[in-house]
Amino acid sequence: MTVHNDSTDMEDIFVGRIMSSPITMVPPETTVREAARLMRDNDIGSVIVVDDDDELCGILTSTDFVDAVADDRSMAETPVTEFMTEDVITTTANQEIRDIADLLVEHGFHHVPVVEEGTVIGIVTTSDLTAYLSHVEQPSPA
Repeated sequence: MTVHNDSTDMEDIFVGRIMSSPITMVPPETTVREAARLMRDNDIGSVIVVDDDDELCGILTSTDFVDAVADDRSMAETPVTEFMTEDVITTTANQEIRDIADLLVEHGFHHVPVVEEGTVIGIVTTSDLTAYLSHVEQPSPA
């Protein structure tokens, strides 16, 4: 049996409450090596690629580095655009987190950028959902 801290359910919680913000954004000409260093130094699993107007161009995740290594490309010279996901599924801050959890499971994603009026304002990750659930749901007594 799961005991909740309060009457709040996942349907009552919106992305804006659990998303990570600020996020690390890079321009398209950033090299894969630079992105990898940013991700390592900031202990994050993705960078958001944006144009000069801060509009979403793509996302580069730690999973994308498997392709980069497998292709044996020079990380120092290859731009993130070579390996980023371009057709990014996004959400808004007002989306219920249950919908995002379903999306993550359905597509095998770990990161979903949060966009408002064309601008990336945050990201919701599997870690964000896990952190939220670890505070909401208490294990039943043994």
